[in-house]
Amino acid sequence: MKMPEKFLVDKFGRRHNYLRISLTERCNLRCFYCMPEEGIQLRDKKEFMTTEELLHITQTFVDLGITKIRLTGGEPLIKKNIEEILYELGKLPVELAITTNGILIDRYIDLFKQTGLRKINVSLDSLQEDRFNAISRRNYFTRIKENIDSIIADSFFDVKINVVLIKGTNDDEIIDFINWVADKRVRLRFIEFMPFDGNNWDKSKQVSLKEILEKVNTHFGEDNILRLEDSKNDTCKNYQIKGAIGSFGIISSVTNPFCDSCNRIRLTADGKIKNCLFSASESDLLNALRNQQDILPIITQNILHKAKERGGFFNSDNTVKPSYLNRTMTTIGG
Repeated sequence: MKMPEKFLVDKFGRRHNYLRISLTERCNLRCFYCMPEEGIQLRDKKEFMTTEELLHITQTFVDLGITKIRLTGGEPLIKKNIEEILYELGKLPVELAITTNGILIDRYIDLFKQTGLRKINVSLDSLQEDRFNAISRRNYFTRIKENIDSIIADSFFDVKINVVLIKGTNDDEIIDFINWVADKRVRLRFIEFMPFDGNNWDKSKQVSLKEILEKVNTHFGEDNILRLEDSKNDTCKNYQIKGAIGSFGIISSVTNPFCDSCNRIRLTADGKIKNCLFSASESDLLNALRNQQDILPIITQNILHKAKERGGFFNSDNTVKPSYLNRTMTTIGG
């Protein structure tokens, strides 16, 4: 029996119907804002959800009103049994999506179509090959670009490109990216650099919404920038250049947060539930399940006690409180 959605409403009245599942902490890139250069400490596979456990936990969330599931990593497409996972999740009454670095997309196009996975977000932090390779510490630029072009050309897919903007690294490419998507059926999102363990974040490296719009208005002219209507629970403020096919958006989680309308829950690859990307607290669903405990009250209590804004760990000037402690991005899930 489907449970009432009230179980996934927090004390601020936010209803949660969007689950992001990290399938693995591993990745075939080493982007410096996501993962330490030396990588992460590999753990025994027993510490992570099996396919059966993942599907059991996911079904519980769906029974509680989840209507959208996004698969993340690490890099989800390197998960050993990704085919089985997609087939089983494709049977659920949810909208299925994935965030990927794009390296392996070409291997799974048919699988995506068979399982109804239409929404694909691809990370691409530079249009310059040498710079991209320096950011990712790997040399897959050409392959990723070719895969992006392929899914954009395929009308089955709804494609978004994610660009993490970092001052002094790639913020000089804002106009280049907008021009790149002008004639493409794609949505571009500039994402603010966010603090996670091991990524050497500091406030000075952020590129705010205001700074991005100043650059865009100066280059294209303010009268040529259209403010698009944002969808419900959107993390993005969306824009389009007059006459363009593609659009661009800005996700400013730190300097201009969207917490009031947040509907997202994260399930890590090791079976922990995080009610906010910035939350330092987690609830262990995997070990509860293995101990034959009912995980439903664990989920509902975790959501109920979600902080009002940004995990409760940011000051009013957008600096991080000294007590803030979080995982690396790759161990949380994008």
